[in-house]
Amino acid sequence: MDLPVFWFGVTVLAWVLFFVLEGFDFGVGFLGPLLGRTDAERGAAVRTVGPVWDGNEVWLVAAIGVTFAAFPDWYAALLSGLYLPMIVLLLLLAVRGIAIEFRGKHDSTTWRARCDVFLATSSLLLAATWGAVLGALVTGLALSADGEVHGDGGWGGLGRSLEPLVGPWAVLGGFAGVLLTTVHGATFLSLRTTGVLRERARRLTVATAPALVVIALALFIAAGHAAVAAAAALLALAALAAWRRAEVLAFAATTVAVAGSVVAVLTAGMTDTSWVLLRSTLSPAGDVTLRAAAASEGALHLITVAGLVILPGVVAYQAWSYWVFRKRVHTGFSPSATARRAARVAAR
Repeated sequence: MDLPVFWFGVTVLAWVLFFVLEGFDFGVGFLGPLLGRTDAERGAAVRTVGPVWDGNEVWLVAAIGVTFAAFPDWYAALLSGLYLPMIVLLLLLAVRGIAIEFRGKHDSTTWRARCDVFLATSSLLLAATWGAVLGALVTGLALSADGEVHGDGGWGGLGRSLEPLVGPWAVLGGFAGVLLTTVHGATFLSLRTTGVLRERARRLTVATAPALVVIALALFIAAGHAAVAAAAALLALAALAAWRRAEVLAFAATTVAVAGSVVAVLTAGMTDTSWVLLRSTLSPAGDVTLRAAAASEGALHLITVAGLVILPGVVAYQAWSYWVFRKRVHTGFSPSATARRAARVAAR
């Protein structure tokens, strides 16, 4: 078995699972206040991801852990070149988790509304920042032959890790990230809710997906990656499926579109002649290649044994969790109203 190639496939899979699962999480986070006109409707939106959002974030830990263990040079280049954005992302994930967990800790409409604001803001910024990071990786980072990260435009110190996010591909990636998570979250909401929230999410998918199709086609013309063309076709399919109320098909289409987009970014440097994990914008001598970045043969054998035990268990547990919480969330449910009814019954 070619272990570097095998673990590159596992690494890509881990990142794909993170972006697919957290993609609709982020979308639901900032669509809840937008589509939910009442406290009960916003609460219904949050409850669609309430039981699973923390499990989805496990794949970020898995993706970073696998990248570090299997390709330490790739990990070092990514974290050095994008240090501050990664710190911002971790802080936003913390704010988002606190907003979800604390939303139901106090029976107050004002309290829940404030938590919804933090949830929506952090989710929107997460979608934009992750999109910008992926967009920046398409062109690469300013890596020298010795692996040192530099600033192309004279940015010094930690500021050099922010420079990749102001490039045209990063800006386009941030915009596309917000739109893609919007459509992905909307298809998830239409699949998991009832009533007016379900209908608003369906209409939003029909309205937003065509804009993403145009962006994906433009990216395909610029980059020529087949996965981007496939993503455009899938997003068109999602819009058509949502219009025809085929909600399972619409969500499946956006899921594969997100996966294809991530694969396109992570394999952008893979050609018949070179297997580049991360391009250098300074010189080809600074490119991080698959063989050179891979851990030693002994280390890869060790993590293979550990991975065959741990990763299938994580997948099985998460699949079981989604099966348990597969039923739709009723939009008319109100936690505060339920609590008041229970109090009246107890008083009798």
